[in-house]
Amino acid sequence: MTPEEIAAFEAKVRAYVGREVAPRRVGKDPVNLAMIRHWTEVTGDENPVYRDAGFAAESSKRGLIAPPTMLQIFGAMEGYPMCQTPEMDGQRELHRVFDAHGYVGVLGTNTTIDFYRDLRPGDVIAAHTVIDNISERKTTARGVGYFIETVTRFTDQNDAEVGRQVFRVLKFMPNAQTQEAKAEGGGVARPAAPTRIQAPRDHDNAWWWEGLERGKLLIQRCKSCATLRHPPRPMCGVCQSTQWDTVESSLEGEVYSYTELHYPRFPGYPSPLLCAVVQLREGTRLVANLAGCEPEQVHIGMKVRGKVERVDDKTVLPNFYPA
Repeated sequence: MTPEEIAAFEAKVRAYVGREVAPRRVGKDPVNLAMIRHWTEVTGDENPVYRDAGFAAESSKRGLIAPPTMLQIFGAMEGYPMCQTPEMDGQRELHRVFDAHGYVGVLGTNTTIDFYRDLRPGDVIAAHTVIDNISERKTTARGVGYFIETVTRFTDQNDAEVGRQVFRVLKFMPNAQTQEAKAEGGGVARPAAPTRIQAPRDHDNAWWWEGLERGKLLIQRCKSCATLRHPPRPMCGVCQSTQWDTVESSLEGEVYSYTELHYPRFPGYPSPLLCAVVQLREGTRLVANLAGCEPEQVHIGMKVRGKVERVDDKTVLPNFYPA
């Protein structure tokens, strides 16, 4: 971008500094024991002050409290709807401005949270977030971009502050996905089309990817007991032999299980993304994408047939279609 274009862009985004992301939001649920139990079970936090009423009453806390790390959960999280029809707010609007100018990468870099008091069952937590700062243009390992800093003030049912969070993200123009499109008056950076995440290749699976590049879906077969196996691995799980060869799949099978991914959207992948565990006619199973059909058409046991196809400049994959 030319210096003039950069200056105009920065003036546009810095107009957002000081704006609220959205009006004060009240948490969807008051602080409650069920959510505290779920959180501590998942995180493995066994501190009895969160779940043992008798212990908590005798402790310095004088009663049950919520883990401090649940402040965001009770005050700021939007819940499941954010992955389907997210409400447009100031932060999303700002990010769209960055996206439109080629800064399509986003990376959460760091956060600082101050806790002013313990949360107790029955508290109703609200959050109010403002866009506090946008940095100067930075050159980072990820690419050229800007740090966006938001500040969230958490309050309780009495409008007393219970916490404060500073959150910083980097909106950047990815190094690996940027190409110079020369235009009259100077070069303008444009993002190249993103590709799929590249699978690692090593001694044990490189042959499988090389087979796909030749248009063949190969299945590993034990030379000792003829057991087929996938994904590729160095030893047979049945007889422990390390000797193997391959057979070529017919690419015919049926849907053993499937899921439809809606959120988040990954650059370089279709959306919504249909993924299935395909039971191949030969007997092994394979995780692959379903194509050529609507999600509501898919069912367990549906007959499918695969094609080895190039899905972007770097990747060849087996896609499966209704037979």
